[in-house]
Amino acid sequence: MNTQIWLIRHGETEWNAYGKFQGCKDIPLSSEGILQAKFLKKRFDKSFDLVYVSPLKRAIETAKTVCENTGTTPIISNQLREINFGEWEGLTVPQIKSQYTNQFKIWKTDEIAASLVGGDLSLKNASIRSKKEIMKIAKENKGKKIIIVAHGGIIKAGLIGIFDWKMTMYHKLVLGNTAISKLSFDEDFNPTLVSFNDTNHLPKDYKIKSYV
Repeated sequence: MNTQIWLIRHGETEWNAYGKFQGCKDIPLSSEGILQAKFLKKRFDKSFDLVYVSPLKRAIETAKTVCENTGTTPIISNQLREINFGEWEGLTVPQIKSQYTNQFKIWKTDEIAASLVGGDLSLKNASIRSKKEIMKIAKENKGKKIIIVAHGGIIKAGLIGIFDWKMTMYHKLVLGNTAISKLSFDEDFNPTLVSFNDTNHLPKDYKIKSYV
């Protein structure tokens, strides 16, 4: 039996709505994010075995909503925390471009490391961390259906590591709030990306504000 993992970005926060890089800043869900999490809960309707979650409030609040009345308690994994963007946290993309022009250009174009100004120091470091944790969770729960509630950045970084993509792929992928991306692992834990950025649980006319 294949091992299935759903990688889910947390619900919206006020910083998401403003377009700010959150990183490891512990920002809670907004009222909109709480609503998104409730739609997410209906989507899964208890059809999972385990839930792992980042230690940050916005992820924990999302995971707890999904787990309500299921008897499942989210398992906190510090390795699923968002990328630490260092000096960029709290800034919008235009602000980063203006204040860190050269560093931002390198981050966008470097295929190997994609350095950051402080924090995790590079996308490469975050990619290694995320891949290692996702694979560990998969191998410890062979044949099970697992939800991982984390963050857009660390989910994308994990996929880059798992599929050995260039770091520039990070900027070609978008994940909306509560977006679901599904991985399937065969008996030898070879991965397949089944779906990506699935937000079909949200109303048809719903407009997602944040992909940052």
